[in-house]
Amino acid sequence: MYIEFDQSRPLDVIPIGRATVDLNPVDYNRSLEESTTFKKYVGGSPANIAVGLARLGKKVGFIGMVSDDRFGDYVTHYFANEGIDTSGICRAKHGEKMGLTFTEILSPTQSSILMYRNQAADLMLTTDDVSEDYIASAKAVVISGTALSQSPSREAVLKALEYAKKNKTVVIFDIDYRPYNWKSNDEMAIYYSLVGRQSDLILGSREEFDLMEGLIARGSSDQETAARWIGYGNRIVIIKHGKEGSTAYTCDGQSFAIKPFPVKSLKGFGGGDGYASAFIYSILEGKPVIEALEFGSASAAMLIASHACSADMPSVEAIEAFIKAEKEEYGEMIARG
Repeated sequence: MYIEFDQSRPLDVIPIGRATVDLNPVDYNRSLEESTTFKKYVGGSPANIAVGLARLGKKVGFIGMVSDDRFGDYVTHYFANEGIDTSGICRAKHGEKMGLTFTEILSPTQSSILMYRNQAADLMLTTDDVSEDYIASAKAVVISGTALSQSPSREAVLKALEYAKKNKTVVIFDIDYRPYNWKSNDEMAIYYSLVGRQSDLILGSREEFDLMEGLIARGSSDQETAARWIGYGNRIVIIKHGKEGSTAYTCDGQSFAIKPFPVKSLKGFGGGDGYASAFIYSILEGKPVIEALEFGSASAAMLIASHACSADMPSVEAIEAFIKAEKEEYGEMIARG
C-alpha cells in the first residue's frame, strides 16, 4: 500500500471547495443561444467527487459554503439525501449566490461551459468555518485547486491543510484548474505548488501540472514532473492526457498506465470527477494501483456518456458491470496501457 489510512476514523473523505448548480441543456447539439430547456444538477468538482464517493459506499463529509437561499437548500438537501454529512457546510452571510454553470453540448466532441462566478458563495468560505476536529475525523481530505483562487477561501483551505498535516489526515490534491478568479499564472503557481508540496496524492492533466510548475520548471516530461512532486513527499502522482489515457507514478519508482475505455460520448466534461472519485475509492479499498486506474477510467467513460455529472455517478456494481461488458466486447486488457 502506497498510502496508509487511519481505519479508526468515522469519515472516509472530506472534499473541500465549491458546490455549484449545473444547468445542462436538454436540447442536444445546439448552441447555448439556441437552447431553451435545461436540467438542474448539483455541480462543482469537489461536490461531484463527494457524491461519487458516497455512491460508491464511502462515508463522506464536505467543507464548503453555499448561498442562503433555495439553491443553497437544494445542494444541502441533495447531499443529505446521498448520505453525505453536511455539518461542514456553511451558509453565505452577505448575500453571495451559488455559482451557476451553463453547459453547451454542440456535439459528442464539442462541449463548452459558461460560468457565473462573481461573488460566488463557495469562495467566501473563511478560516472560522474550518474545524480541526472535523478534519481529524476523516481518513483523507480532497483539496480543490479552484478553492485556492481567491480569499477568504484560499486561507480557509490552507488552514484545513495545516490541520490535515497536524492530524495525519491524508491530503489528496485535485489541481482542478479553472481560469476564472485567478489574477495571474504566477499567483496560481504559487498556491498550487504550496499545496502540491504538502499533499500525498496529486491528480491533474499535463496542462495543469505545467501551470503548477510555472515558477519551478518549463517543459518538463511526465517522468520529470512525477519525480519532482514525489520528491516533495507525494506517494502517488497521476498525470492525465485526455483521450491518450493517464499514468500513475508511485513513490517506489514504478508507473502504471491506463487507456480510456471505448464509449460513445455525449459530452466532454464530468469524466474527471468520476475518475477521481473511483480512483480514491479504490485506493481506500486497498486495490492495486492499476486496478484503481481501471476503475477510475471506467467511471470517467460512463460519465462522459451520460447527461449529468453528480446525478449520474455510478455505483460499484455499475462500474464492475461496465468493465466486464467492455472487456467482453473489446478484449481483456483494452483499457490498460
